[in-house]
Amino acid sequence: MRCTKCGKEAVFFQEYSGQHLCRQHFVGDLETKAKRAIRTHHWLSPGDHISVGLSGDAASGALLYFLQGLIAQRRDIRLSAITVDEGIVGFRDPVGAEQWAASLGVPCIRGSFAERCGHTVDEIVSQEGVQHSCEYCRVIRRHLLQRFAREHGVTKLALGTTLDDGARECLTAFLTGDVEWVIGSSLPVAGRVPVIQPFIDVPATEVRLYATLLTGAPAPATCPYADRSVDADIPVALDEFTRNHPNTKHALVNLREHLADAGGLVAETIPVCTRCGNPYGDRGLEPGVCRQCGMIAGYLLENSR
Repeated sequence: MRCTKCGKEAVFFQEYSGQHLCRQHFVGDLETKAKRAIRTHHWLSPGDHISVGLSGDAASGALLYFLQGLIAQRRDIRLSAITVDEGIVGFRDPVGAEQWAASLGVPCIRGSFAERCGHTVDEIVSQEGVQHSCEYCRVIRRHLLQRFAREHGVTKLALGTTLDDGARECLTAFLTGDVEWVIGSSLPVAGRVPVIQPFIDVPATEVRLYATLLTGAPAPATCPYADRSVDADIPVALDEFTRNHPNTKHALVNLREHLADAGGLVAETIPVCTRCGNPYGDRGLEPGVCRQCGMIAGYLLENSR
């Protein structure tokens, strides 16, 4: 196939636009989407210290590469990375992630579940069950990323959230009755480092190809718990539906952003967690405490609260 724009050999067919893209136009299209998201949300400001949550997957590695190139000529913005070792045997390699950041000349902040929780994910799974593995890992990891970011003066925490991730989060929130999380996730909360997601409009397949073509980042492993968690079937169902309706994920992410924008209008009507300040619904594990804070309370050492 030939590139729709220039006639060179295509490397990717973009189903939702109907375009075949060569390497140059594919990279340009992805980076244009990321830059537009940054401009639209005003995610970069002079004096920022941006830190990428470097998980070892293709998206976070690609995001670090993209941001390093984007701000290379700017002396008013600092860039770093944060890598958190969850403690899953045979999964992520924090040393590899740290070396990847160093190869780009980006300093890396390193921490672990074992250090701040006293438990690895493997140990938490042995106590809580594999069906809740992804939820515990996700919630605690986000907490620790925020903790490390605050400790090192980070002003923006950059996550490699793709279009697929955003759509899945939105759908999961509806299916589990946790819409308040979507509404409150973008509201400013005292002590919380703002999160930016430059790849939020880019499908995961495109981010992975971008990483393969440009970054040379180490290939990620597959989490042994991913296909056994309670919500493992949601991305499968979403992908299947999207095959017949290519714009489904874009529609869900747009819905997520509209709900987040409306958050300020309804925030006063939603209970606020006494620990983290986030709005929450009726899924809390104890009065006044959101489900996320209730989950992690027993797995944080005192100096990490």
